[in-house]
Amino acid sequence: MADYKLLTYDAGRGPRAGILVEGRVFEVERYPRVVDILEDWDAAEPLLEAAAAQAVDGGTPLERVRLLAPVLYPSAIYCAGANYADHVAEMNRAQGRGPEPDPHTLGLKPWHFLKATRVVVGPNETVARPPGANKLDWEIELAAVIGRKAKGLSIERALECVAGYTIANDLSARDLGQRPPLTKESPFFWDWLAHKSFDASCPIGPWITPAKQIPDPQRLDLRLWVNGVVKQDSNTSHMIFTLAEQIAQISSRTTLYPGDLILTGTPAGVGAGRNEFLKAGDVVRLWCEGIGEFSHTIG
Repeated sequence: MADYKLLTYDAGRGPRAGILVEGRVFEVERYPRVVDILEDWDAAEPLLEAAAAQAVDGGTPLERVRLLAPVLYPSAIYCAGANYADHVAEMNRAQGRGPEPDPHTLGLKPWHFLKATRVVVGPNETVARPPGANKLDWEIELAAVIGRKAKGLSIERALECVAGYTIANDLSARDLGQRPPLTKESPFFWDWLAHKSFDASCPIGPWITPAKQIPDPQRLDLRLWVNGVVKQDSNTSHMIFTLAEQIAQISSRTTLYPGDLILTGTPAGVGAGRNEFLKAGDVVRLWCEGIGEFSHTIG
C-alpha cells in the first residue's frame, strides 16, 4: 500500500482535492472535493491507493500550494467533552473542585457538544479573537474523519466507519462561556455557542491520514506548542473513552455521515489550568504522530 495523505489545497485555481505523495501534491481529478471522496469512500479508497502507487512524476511541490482545511466543510463536528483524566483533574483544580471517579465506574457514556460546521480553517490561517474574549484557550485533539454512513454501531465495529484522521485545535473562549448575572446553579448559565463556535474556532490540518495507515488511534503521541514552548504533551492512550466508544455512543443517538468530524478530547496543559491565554501574535503549532503538523496564528 502506497503511503499518501488526502488534502484540500489551492494552487491558484481555487480549492481542489489532492493527495500528497513524497512531498508532491497530485490533483484527484475524478473528485473535485474531499467530501465527494468521503461520500464515495469504498470506491474511492482503492483508486487513491493506485494513484499514489503510480505517482512517480508530475504533481506540484507541497511548498508551492496553499493547504486548506482538509474537509471544506464538515457536515457535523462532534466534540468530546472532558475525555482525558489529566485534563479533567486540571480543570477541577482550576475551579476549586475535588477529583472525580472514572465515568465508567458510574455507568456513564461519552458525551459530546457540537461546533458550527463553518468555523473550520486550515493551516497557517490567522484566527481573530472573538470580541470581548480575554481567555482564548488552546486544545489539541485527534480528529476522526467519517467515511461511511453509520447508525447503531457496536464498539467492536465502530472504527469501520472511519476514513482517516487529522488534527484539530478546539479553540475555546473561556470567558464567553458564561451568561452573567446568571449563576452556575441556573441551567441557562452556560453559553456553548459563544464558548466554542465563534468564527475560525476549529483550525484543522494539515491533511487526512487514511485509517489504514494508523494501526491504533489509541496509541498516538500528540503535542502542542505556543510560541515554541510545549504546552501539551500526551498520548491518545490516556483518553477516558476511546474513539470506538465515542462512535458507538454518537451513532446510537444520530446517524454519522461521510465528512463528519469527531474531535476526541484534549489532554492536560490547556491555558485555563495555568491562567495563561492566547494573545495577538501568538503562534500555535500542533503535531500528532502518524499525521503531521501545522501552525496557525492568533490575530
